[in-house]
Amino acid sequence: EEDEGSDFITENRNLVSPAYCTQESSNRSPDGQQDSECNRNKEKTLGKEVLLLMQALNTLSTPEEKLAALCKKYADLLEESRNVQKQMKILQKKQAQIVKEKVHLQSEHSKAILARSKLESLCRELQRHNKTLKEENMQQAREEEERRKEATAHFQITLNEIQAQLEQHDIHNAKLRQENIELGKKLKKLIEQYALREEHIDKVFKHKELQQQLVDAKLQQTTQLIKEADENIRERESFIKRSDRIEAQIRTNETARSTTKTAAFSLYG
Repeated sequence: EEDEGSDFITENRNLVSPAYCTQESSNRSPDGQQDSECNRNKEKTLGKEVLLLMQALNTLSTPEEKLAALCKKYADLLEESRNVQKQMKILQKKQAQIVKEKVHLQSEHSKAILARSKLESLCRELQRHNKTLKEENMQQAREEEERRKEATAHFQITLNEIQAQLEQHDIHNAKLRQENIELGKKLKKLIEQYALREEHIDKVFKHKELQQQLVDAKLQQTTQLIKEADENIRERESFIKRSDRIEAQIRTNETARSTTKTAAFSLYG
């Protein structure tokens, strides 16, 4: 009976250790060294479980009890195997999903690498464009600076010319002001001199008028004397002589008066 139980266990030894099946599915590797190590672990684990099972069967007294125990053990192992298969299917689905995601990630990675290459090429092109634009801007800035310097120099020259003209105008205006002041002084002096001369002429005229009045008075007296001389011949002759002298003096005075007026008009005319 023990030999029959041993043969049954040996024929179904692949179902004895579900732990081994789980370990095998999780630690499967293409490396030959790892496969050899896994096989040794498998044989070692199976040997221990078979030994434990044989010890458990030896505790049973009848073959029926041993068969029942083996059937129960087989049923348990079968259930565990089914559970393991379900887990394997779930893991396979997960593995397929992971592989799919891996392929997708690899595709995205390839796309990212391509996009990165395009971006790097675009960046290089942009850098070249920026360098060209920077050089153009610098050239424009230099040209603008040259134009600004030229405009500033031209403006400074024009400003200096205007300043020089203003200074010349100031000098000319100052000279004109000085000339105007001098002319004003001269005009004032001439006006004063003219006023003095007018005053002097007025005095001369007044003096001549007084002289004329005196001459007129004398003339009246002479006329009176002439009238009296008509009455007195002797006195007339004497008066005539004196009258001649007076008339000569009057003519002299008139000539002097005429000469004085002519000189005055010539002087102030």
